[in-house]
Formats: sequence, structure tokens, C-alpha cells
Amino acid sequence: MSKSTADHAALGAVRDPQTVTPTGEPVGERIAGVELRAAVTHLDDRGEICEIFDPAWGVHPAPLVYVYQTMVRPGKTKGWVVHQEQDDRMFVSLGTLRIVLYDAREGSPTHGRVNELFVSERNRALLVIPCGVFHAVQNIGATDAYFVNLPTRAYDHGAPDKYRLPIDTSRIPFSLAPREGG
Repeated sequence: MSKSTADHAALGAVRDPQTVTPTGEPVGERIAGVELRAAVTHLDDRGEICEIFDPAWGVHPAPLVYVYQTMVRPGKTKGWVVHQEQDDRMFVSLGTLRIVLYDAREGSPTHGRVNELFVSERNRALLVIPCGVFHAVQNIGATDAYFVNLPTRAYDHGAPDKYRLPIDTSRIPFSLAPREGG
């Protein structure tokens, strides 16, 4: 241990853990069934185009049956939500979102695991969230954030497949409270 490292340790400083490989791949294990497909944005002098979903990608086998857009205001959180009959396929198009997932599925190889993902218009992606995985979406940016959801089941207004826990629940081992930078 170098002298400066020893001095930092004596002050109680803790080294940041590795979060990505040198090529940018996350080092943490993803919840079973969760897929995150980075989106490519094509630019030219007229503007840009970004593909949201193509069955040929093989990201999810279910056909498109329903699509809607959601907006989250700065500093606001939507969730904790879980579905029993549908998977969500969310595409973040504008703004900066922290999306937190919790695997509540009994028998899942990743039962009890939490994944924290950050997606924005600079880092667009299609995220597949299997049924049985709780999720919360938090706008951590300064502008409204938008995502498109392409769930595997059309919304049933009479009997929604949507179950909620309070944001501050102790049943999920993750706090959505704002964090100070470091």
C-alpha cells in the first residue's frame, strides 16, 4: 500500500468498486430475464432517427400488442410496480431516468437481486422487464423524461395487471431517496 493510499485509508476513504469493464460492459449480474439493448441513433443534417423495437433483434419473442408513452417530471418517481401477466419493454427516449428493478420471483436464480440502471437520450436503450420483477422509474434529470412502453399484453382498464408497493417500502432493499454526489 502506498503512503498516499494509507493516508486515505486512515481518513476512512473507501475505493470505488468496479462497475464496468474497460469496454463499458457492466460487471454486476443482471436479473434473470432482464435485457438491455442499447439503441443506435443515426444523425444527419436533417436530424436523427432511433429505432425502438424490431422483432428481428430477438430481444423478446412476444408480438407488439399495445404501446403507450409515459412522462415523469424532474425529481418524481413512478413505482414500485409489478405485473403478474405481462412483461414490460420500455424504451427511454428523452430525459434522464434511474430505473431500479427488484426480482421478487420465487424460484428465480436471481431472486432478491436489485439492478439499478441509468438511461437517457444520450444512452437510449430498450429494457425488457419480466413479470414478477418490481420496477421504479425516477427522473434524476432537470427536464421532463419520456419513455415508451411496449408491454406484452394490452392494458385492461377494468382489471389492470398492475400491483403497487409504496415508494418507501421496506420490502425492497433499495432506497429511492435522492443521494448526494461523490
